[in-house]
Amino acid sequence: MIPLKRPLSHPSFIFNKSNSKSLRSFIKNTRSTNETFSSPIPIFYFKFFDSTMPIFAANSSSFSRVNTHFPDSVNQPTLTSKAQTFPQIRTFCVKRTNPNAELLSSNDIPIVSTVSGPIQTSQPIDAGSSMRKPISLWPGMYHSPVTNALWEARSSIFEKSFAEKDSQTELVAKTPSMSRTGIAYKFSSDYILREQYRNPWDEMRMGKLLEDLDALAGTISYKHCRNDDGATRPILLVTASVDKMVLKKPIRVDFDLKISGAVTWVGRSSMEIQMEVTQSTPDSPDPSDSVALVANFTFVARDSKTGKSAPLNQILPETEHEKLLWKEAEERNKMRKQKRVAEKKDVDNRDEDRLNALLAEGRVFCDMPALADRDSILIRDTRHENSLMCQPQQRNIHDRIFGGFLMRKASELAFSNAYAFAGAAPCFMEVDHVDFFKPVDVGNFLRFKSCILYTELENPMKPLINVEVVAHVTRPELRCSEVSNKFYFTFTVRPEAMKEGLKIRNVVPATEEEARRVLERMDAERSQ
Repeated sequence: MIPLKRPLSHPSFIFNKSNSKSLRSFIKNTRSTNETFSSPIPIFYFKFFDSTMPIFAANSSSFSRVNTHFPDSVNQPTLTSKAQTFPQIRTFCVKRTNPNAELLSSNDIPIVSTVSGPIQTSQPIDAGSSMRKPISLWPGMYHSPVTNALWEARSSIFEKSFAEKDSQTELVAKTPSMSRTGIAYKFSSDYILREQYRNPWDEMRMGKLLEDLDALAGTISYKHCRNDDGATRPILLVTASVDKMVLKKPIRVDFDLKISGAVTWVGRSSMEIQMEVTQSTPDSPDPSDSVALVANFTFVARDSKTGKSAPLNQILPETEHEKLLWKEAEERNKMRKQKRVAEKKDVDNRDEDRLNALLAEGRVFCDMPALADRDSILIRDTRHENSLMCQPQQRNIHDRIFGGFLMRKASELAFSNAYAFAGAAPCFMEVDHVDFFKPVDVGNFLRFKSCILYTELENPMKPLINVEVVAHVTRPELRCSEVSNKFYFTFTVRPEAMKEGLKIRNVVPATEEEARRVLERMDAERSQ
């Protein structure tokens, strides 16, 4: 290997100047050996500029006395065969913060919160355990630790279905208990896991939780489609919609959490999966008060070859509770069908008086801005956007973008918009019904457009901020842009902030199109 030599002034390296001199002297005096030693201080950090740049890790307890980057090095020691295995990797250390760091090899990639498969057991998955599978079995191995865990949990299904993908198995009826799966988040004892889910205010990152809920729902859907012989018919399962999710109580990031779910209803080619987020705290030790959130995901099945709807294994509810859940899901399915029919009708007969009332203040802003209400703001002045390329690391097993990833990105943009609008950290309350209109493929250019649609200020101590996020799938080569999803989030702010004099402004539309969007959302809220 040809050693890389970079001057200290190279823009890729930023040194801790207070310690670099002593460090260089130490290395110079000891470079004749190939021992290892520890450094208690961070040495530098770097940026990637090209593929020839080495990779440095800051979580190793030691690094080799192989000097390839200091210009005063005269003789380079011979690298061992172990070092030659990964010639681009050098490890430099900082003060150890992980009490279990000695258990990790310096060449290992620490994978936090991956789990063993739930396919063979109904016990809750431990989000802090680790069992790596071959990377080829982990399409879309994404950043969320639980998402990684669930890819591993599905690996046995993938292995079986890939080996027998041409086989056609008969449909069977399954009970909800056969698909029930849970994940346990040991936040109280797993510091590394907790760090990945807390936001700057030491609260739960709801976007990551929504991502995990979708990932777990996908695993449950595959589990339901797997027959007793372990074979899974070659079908595509995709998230079609998510019903409204209302946070029943705050979720804390310092207490253990559990999400669990099961298939509760099955049609010919669609199924509903009910998910529960539970957490017991000193304020609510009673298990009946531990439910923090309930979510209903609808998945549809498509034939992997023709793309047409495919039949699913039916459901056989056994207990009275399972029968009740089936009945409720059947009612929701009927309501969804009625809603789709109603949306196809002409909506031009909107109440003109309500429309004009909404537009009145907006017209003042446009025509007489000096006289406009200073406690109000136009919708267009609350807009925020986020754009990104859809990368292969964000795909699912069908080479399309993971639905939970879209939900997390939309949630984080909505949170940021509400934060910039209110001037205080917002608190998540609910996310309304989500429909997935268009699939998002790897390589698509994805744009999230967000705005504050309206505010509800009737309760001065608990104002409501309603945020709209629209995801656009753009294909520049085809000069095409389509709406993939529409998300509607509701936030509030803490009463302490309102007591300190925080004031939430009223949001008004400036165009008829904006006014209609506001009325549609208000009517949708009242109908639920």
